[in-house]
Amino acid sequence: MILPRPEENGPATFSSLRVPTFRLFWWSGVYSFLGVQMQFLLRGLLAWDLTERESGLGVVYLAFGMGLLVFTPVGGVLADRWPKRSLLVFGQGVIAIAAAGMGLAAVSGNARFWMLMVASLIQGAMFGLIGPARVSTSAELVGREQLGNAISLTSMSMSLTRLFAPAAAGVLAGVATIGIGGAYLVAAVFSLVSTLLTARLPRLEPSNPSQQNPLDEIRDGLRYVRGKPELRRLILTTTIAIMVGFNYVAFLPALVEGQMGLSESHVGFLTTASAAGAVLITAFVASRADGPNAQTLLVCCGIAFGVGVIAFGLAPNYLAALLIIVVLGFATNGFMVLTSSRSMVISEDSYHGRVQSLMQLAWAGFGIAAAPLGAAAEIIGLRLTIVIMGVVTVVVVGLYGISRPSTAVPTSE
Repeated sequence: MILPRPEENGPATFSSLRVPTFRLFWWSGVYSFLGVQMQFLLRGLLAWDLTERESGLGVVYLAFGMGLLVFTPVGGVLADRWPKRSLLVFGQGVIAIAAAGMGLAAVSGNARFWMLMVASLIQGAMFGLIGPARVSTSAELVGREQLGNAISLTSMSMSLTRLFAPAAAGVLAGVATIGIGGAYLVAAVFSLVSTLLTARLPRLEPSNPSQQNPLDEIRDGLRYVRGKPELRRLILTTTIAIMVGFNYVAFLPALVEGQMGLSESHVGFLTTASAAGAVLITAFVASRADGPNAQTLLVCCGIAFGVGVIAFGLAPNYLAALLIIVVLGFATNGFMVLTSSRSMVISEDSYHGRVQSLMQLAWAGFGIAAAPLGAAAEIIGLRLTIVIMGVVTVVVVGLYGISRPSTAVPTSE
C-alpha cells in the first residue's frame, strides 16, 4: 500500500518530509535514535567499567549480535505479513523497558556483567524484529520514486542524534549524581516517546501477505536473493564491511580510555565528531540516492570507509583521531545509506521485508565479530587489529566495485 503524497515542490533534499505520515515516522525515528545512540555508548562504557578488557566489550556486542542474528529473519517475514505499526510499537516498547531495567540496576549499584549481556541480547533481538519493518515502512509512506530520499533522510535523523546524544550520554555518565544508570534512564524516556509517536502511524497493512509457513518464507527469500546476482553481491559486501570495518566503534572506550588515558566524555565527543561527518554526507546523498551515479558513489564511499578505518587505527593522538573520524563518519554513513537504498531498488515490493532482514544481518555480524576481534586486539594489539579491519573493508568493497554491472538498473523518475 502506497499512501497518497502531496504534489512535490521545494528542495529535492527534503522532499519526503512533505508527506505528513513520513514526517511523523521521521520524528519517531529521531527519538528512537536518541535512545539508541545513548545506549550504544553506555553499553560500551558500562562493559569497560565492569571488566576493563577489550574482550569484555566484544562479548557484550556479541550478545547484541546474537539477538539480531536470530530475530532479524523473523522480523523480515513479519514485516511482509503483519501490520508494520504493531510490529514497530512492540519492538520499540521492549527496547524502552530493557533500557529502564538496566538503568535501575546501575543506579542502585546492582549492575552486573550478566545483566548487561541479557539487556544487550534483548535489545539486539528487538532491533532485528523491527529493523526490516522500519526500512520497508519508508517505501510504503513515500513510494519508490522517493525511496532513496526517504532512506537518506531517515539516516540523517540518526546522524543528527549522533551529533549530541553520545556526547550527552558521556557527559551524564561522568557526572557523579547521574552516572551511567541515570543516563540509561534518560535513554529509556526517549525510547518511550518514540513508541508513543509510532502508535499514531497508519496500520500499514502488508500487501498480499503470504499464508506460507514462516520458515518456508525465509527459505523463499533466500532463494530470491540467490537468483539475483547483483543483490547477492550487494548483501555480501555490506555484511562483511559492516561486520568487520564498522567494529572500530566497539573499541572506542578501549582506545580512548585504555590507551589514551582520557575520560568517558572524550569517547562521546569522538562519536559526535563521526556524526558530524555523517550529517554532511547525508545531506549530499539525499538528493543523489535515486540518481544514475548512485552506484559509483556507493563504491567511493565504501573505499573511503575502509581507508578511514586504517587511518583511525594509526592515529597518533586524540586530535588526529578526532579529525579522521569526521571523514570516517562521512564515508561510512554514505555507504550505509546507498547500500540500503540500492537493495530496495533492485528487489520486488513483496520481498522488501525479507531482503532488508538479510541486509540487517550485517549488524548481527557486527556484534558477533566484536568478540573475536576483541580477543585478537588483546593478542596482537588494538591498533593493528583496527588497521586490519580497514584493509578487509577496502578489499571487499573494491571487489564489489569491479564485479558490478557496467550500467545501473534504471529507477523510476
